[in-house]
Formats: sequence, structure tokens, C-alpha cells
Amino acid sequence: MGAPEPVDKSERERLDADARYNDALTVFDRIVAAARGRELSVEETEQLLHTLIVFLQQITAFVDTKDRALAAGLRTRFERLEARLTDIDELRTRVGVLQRQVRVSDQARIPPRVTRSDAPAAVPPVPQQDIVYVAFEDQFRGSDETVAAKLSTYVPIFAGASDVVDLGCGRGEFLSALKAAGVRARGVDANAEMIAVARDRGLDVQLGDALEYLRSTDDESLGGAIATQVVEHLAPPYLFALLDVVARKLRPGAPLVIETINPACWLAFFSSYIRDLTHVRPIHPDTLLYLLRANGFERVQIRYSAPVPDHVKLRSIDLPAEILSSADPSLSALARTAHAVNANAAILNSFLFTHLDYAAVGFRP
Repeated sequence: MGAPEPVDKSERERLDADARYNDALTVFDRIVAAARGRELSVEETEQLLHTLIVFLQQITAFVDTKDRALAAGLRTRFERLEARLTDIDELRTRVGVLQRQVRVSDQARIPPRVTRSDAPAAVPPVPQQDIVYVAFEDQFRGSDETVAAKLSTYVPIFAGASDVVDLGCGRGEFLSALKAAGVRARGVDANAEMIAVARDRGLDVQLGDALEYLRSTDDESLGGAIATQVVEHLAPPYLFALLDVVARKLRPGAPLVIETINPACWLAFFSSYIRDLTHVRPIHPDTLLYLLRANGFERVQIRYSAPVPDHVKLRSIDLPAEILSSADPSLSALARTAHAVNANAAILNSFLFTHLDYAAVGFRP
């Protein structure tokens, strides 16, 4: 006959508590049964009270071990669930990159089509870093549908325009929205995978540098320009040059829209901004407003978007009217404390939880 399985300390304590509880319950039941239907003597009453106290003590120990066993079980289940969730996150990241790699491989196997001599040059092989970054955007910026819905608010600004350029057009969400609205537009982006995705949608895009592209166009040849989630990737000298050149390339009255992360919202800065390694510098709304005005744009305004949901913000304390109007010193002190807490929550919300993004919108005079 083999040796018994070892029992850990917590399980041994639980078994001991169970045994003591059952023994105390047996004694208590025996005394109650013997006393049923007759008056107890003083000695029997004292014995019953002593037995009851012992029983209550064993209940406490019994419940305590049950609570610890339950907590340990829940902790174990949580740790297992947490490990599974980590596995899911890892799998989602790997699948996202793999899906992009498969798309590139599929495109590489498609024979090149005969094109006109003036057609855009074929997209070169996609670097692995471009694939990884697009998969990163897929996961953290959102699906095509989510991004398209967000950018659709800018479409009315370009109503009736033509020859609009999307600088850093990405996967082509805004170009698709302009196309659906009947606005002729084209895009440029430095990421080969994003250009390939946009071309798959039948959009007019080309791989290249935004500043070089603008310099290659004629002055006053563009009916509008937009750059969404781009300028935070640019060093200041490049941004200064870009704004100077785009101001000369736009026709009089043409709009310019520049959307970026709102670093004045601390949640946006400490999540969206610093999460992306390709970001170079955050741009405060006041700064971008100034830069557009300094480059001659008129009717410049800041439009905020992506408000932080209320459930994320700090909450205020709502006290009943009778407490707020009470003359009782303790209740008055409570009302003053609640007022201070609410005022501080409002101040913190104005810094921490406002809008995640904003756009500077201006027009060439």
C-alpha cells in the first residue's frame, strides 16, 4: 500500500477546522436534544452556554478556512484566465502581422499588368518594418471602418473642391470618403504597405515623401490638402518647410486640414502619443494654430474630436439639497469638502480627460 498523498498547509487547516466544527456541532446537538421538553438546571445552562461558545468559535475558524480556500481558488482561476488573455493578446498581434505578410505575398504572386507609360510606377517590395507598422495601426488606431467614420467629418470642408491631396494618406480611408463624395483627390505616403492597400482599393496614390511631392507640383494647383495623424511624425524643420510649401501650392480659398493627437489631453499623450515609436514631437493646439496663421492661412480654427467617455473621467460628489443647505456645522463641513473635491475633479478632468485628437483648419487667402 503506497504512502498517502501529501496535504498542503491550507488544506490541512481546512480539514482540521471541518473536524472541530463537526465535533462541536455534535456536542451541541446532543445537549439540545437532551434538554428538549424540560427546564434546564443551572449546571446544564452553564454547560449549554459553554458548548455554544465553543461551537461559535469553531464556526469562525470553519468560515475563515472556507473563505481562504475560496479566495485561493478564485486567485488561481484569475491567474489562469490572465494567462489565457495574455496568450490571446500575443496571438492577436502575431495574426495581425501574419495577415499583412500574407497580403503582401499574395500581391507579389500576381503578374504585373501592362500599363500606360505615364501610369504610376509599380510599388517596390514592401519592407518588413512597413508591414509591422501597418499591423500596429490596425490594432491600435482601429479598423478601416472606425477610421473612415472618424475622418468623414472633414469631407464637407472639401465640398466642391478638386485636385485635393492627402499627405500621409495611409490606407486611403479619407481618399475613399472623398471619392464617394465625388471629390477628385490623390494621396502620397512613405509606407509601401499602406500604398499597396490604398491601390488595392482603386485609389490614386503614390509612394514617396510628402514634401518632395508638394515641391513637384505647380503653384496654386491644389484645391485642398489634408494630413491626418501625420505631423506628430515630423521634425520641426520638416514641418516648417511643409507648411510653407503647401501654402504656395494651394489655390486661393482652398482649405488645409491638419489632424493630430491632442497632447493637451494627458490621457491622449500618455496613451496614443507615447505608444507609437515613430512619433517625433507632440504639437500643442496653440502651436499648430499659430503655425497656420504664421504661414498666411486665414479663418484658422481648432476642431476637437474623440471626446474622452464620461465613465473614464473623475466623478463629482452629489449631495442632497438638505445637506447643502443645512446649518448643522458637521453637515456644512461635509458640503464644503464635497465642493472642494468637485472643483478639483473638474480641474483634473480639464487636463486629463478632454479630447484625444484635434484638427487645425485654415484657408489659403
